Amino acid sequence: MASVLYDRASRLYPGSNRPAVDQLNLEINDGELLVLVGPSGCGKSTSLRMLAGLEEVTEGRIFIGDRDVTTLPPKDRDIAMVFQNYALYPHMSVAENMAFSLKMAKVGKDERMARVREAAKLLDLEDYLERKPKALSGGQRQRVAMGRAIVRKPQVFCMDEPLSNLDAKLRVSTRTQIAELQQRLGVTTVYVTHDQTEAMTMGDRVAVLKDGILQQVDIPLALYDKPANLFVAGFIGSPAMNLLVAKAVDGRVQIGDYAVPIDPTVASRAAGDVTLGVRPEAWRIVRSAEGGLPLTVNLVEELGAEAFLYGHCDVEGTPDEVVVRIEARRDIQKGSTVHVTTDPEQVHVFDTTTGQRISR
Repeated sequence: MASVLYDRASRLYPGSNRPAVDQLNLEINDGELLVLVGPSGCGKSTSLRMLAGLEEVTEGRIFIGDRDVTTLPPKDRDIAMVFQNYALYPHMSVAENMAFSLKMAKVGKDERMARVREAAKLLDLEDYLERKPKALSGGQRQRVAMGRAIVRKPQVFCMDEPLSNLDAKLRVSTRTQIAELQQRLGVTTVYVTHDQTEAMTMGDRVAVLKDGILQQVDIPLALYDKPANLFVAGFIGSPAMNLLVAKAVDGRVQIGDYAVPIDPTVASRAAGDVTLGVRPEAWRIVRSAEGGLPLTVNLVEELGAEAFLYGHCDVEGTPDEVVVRIEARRDIQKGSTVHVTTDPEQVHVFDTTTGQRISR
């Protein structure tokens, strides 16, 4: 096994005036599952392909363990790639697909089959070894692709959105299987996804990218609790954090007539326009006499164990839609007005101009 290090690694495509990946500094620990996440075009797949040797590194270096692999061809990097579209050979059986890379590496037949059987047992594929890919479900095909990577016993797994072709229910169960399998194998894994829920539930750490630039890397709950900037705040979390523009004057922060309860030490550092972030679960409904931010209810989404209230506010600086998590089965009607407030420790404060976090 081995660690991975991106040392100021960049990728500039010919004809482009902006790098797809810009000065990426990122260390991935031995045995860690690190998730690269971000919107389409943020550079996450390019970063992975640079590690795999499928994209040229135009500046900087990449290390696997102590080896500088920046200019090595893919076959010499000791990595295994799991693709979005499975990339299985349709004319080969499951066993033949899983053993193919070993056959090309001239591994003996007995050892090949022993490794295939071992991987098949891990992946619950023992009953399918003689089947062709067309006779398998999407989830089974993805497990075959995983098995083909496992039998190679690489230093690093590279996974490029491996669950995006699966339906929602299967995606949830398969991501759990992948996370558990990675823990058992202890292989350093770099996993790319655009789904932040997938990133939060699978990663030992999560690296958030935007426009080719690393925004923040940390354990999932730290990203959720202390986003470094407005982009991370709005990207991590489902439903997303509510972002509201407020005025900071004389140690107070106002949204219209609503005085936002924030930490006095944070308020003293803020001046002019600031952006406040409040998670849906951090709001609470109060009586109108207690003040609070008035919301006109657009929709109440009942989910059984909980519900989400979607509302709008005519106060300047508020977004088109404010989301509040509420108790299930509350009698709140569409078109009615509710007042919401929060607690100082639940309010994230950001500099509106730079986007950077002001809160501690």
